[in-house]
Amino acid sequence: MQKLWPVVVFAGLAGGAAAEAVTVDNCGEPLAFDSAPERLVVHDMNMTDMAFALGLQDKIVGLTGITGWYKTSPDFDAQRGDIPELAPKYPTIENLVAVEPDLFFAGWYYGMKPGGDVTPDTLEPFGIKTMILTESCVHLDKDRPEASMNLLFDDVLRLGKVMQVEDKAEALVASWKDKLSAIEAKTADLEKPRVFLLDGPADAPFTAGKFAIPDAMIAAAGGENVTHDLDTSWGRTSWEAVAAANPEFLVLLDYQSGNGAEDTFQFLKDHPVMSQTDAVKNERWIGLRYEELTPGPANIEAIEKMAKAMHPETN
Repeated sequence: MQKLWPVVVFAGLAGGAAAEAVTVDNCGEPLAFDSAPERLVVHDMNMTDMAFALGLQDKIVGLTGITGWYKTSPDFDAQRGDIPELAPKYPTIENLVAVEPDLFFAGWYYGMKPGGDVTPDTLEPFGIKTMILTESCVHLDKDRPEASMNLLFDDVLRLGKVMQVEDKAEALVASWKDKLSAIEAKTADLEKPRVFLLDGPADAPFTAGKFAIPDAMIAAAGGENVTHDLDTSWGRTSWEAVAAANPEFLVLLDYQSGNGAEDTFQFLKDHPVMSQTDAVKNERWIGLRYEELTPGPANIEAIEKMAKAMHPETN
């Protein structure tokens, strides 16, 4: 688990409430707050789900990167209420500055690009601090641990600490760990199928390497990621390399547009080399949504779905 920076509490003025100063780890650097942020902007569905799970809607002044790629669920829409979307894909500095946030919760290639217009450095002059999704830290620092479910747990704990809802964050994480332990216990002694994750049809497959949370999710569900040796979080490999690994089970990202994962599976059935793999020939696959395969609360249920699909004997 990533080490969190210590919490320091300072006494407030005489007769006033105590002001709590908090420092958390942020890709290996300290991120400090004198008090809980009052105005929060969150990028992407997975990070928004974290904020919703902690009941932070009254602090959120805007979302970015939702409707430009995904169809939202009725549950997401209900939790969102009237929170505005500031940009359907990546935000501009102008989008963010206009709502005067204290904090932007995003990541590298989750709302920000290294060297791009919107980065922690470019936002700092406007008084906007940036909490970076831990999974994405590897894009600027290759000296990171391989993916584990702590990518989810630690980020929820960090957000809870910063927003001063730490008890709620700790309770959530404890419940997720209990559920995960129960799933892992069912598959611990079973053979682990070779699993390949595919993010849509393409000339070169876009998939999850050793630093992406699906690598840990596949392991937790009782499988082995055939692209575990890919030295990145999300990246491209070759069809020939995937076919040579002969996956026995597929996880297909379902964008909920068109026929989603079904169209992707048809692409693989028609593919000259992938059509010869055991997973395709035996039609063993599951479709999962974007927010289920990026760090967020939906990960736990997604692991359970994968485990049941990979190991039907446990149902």
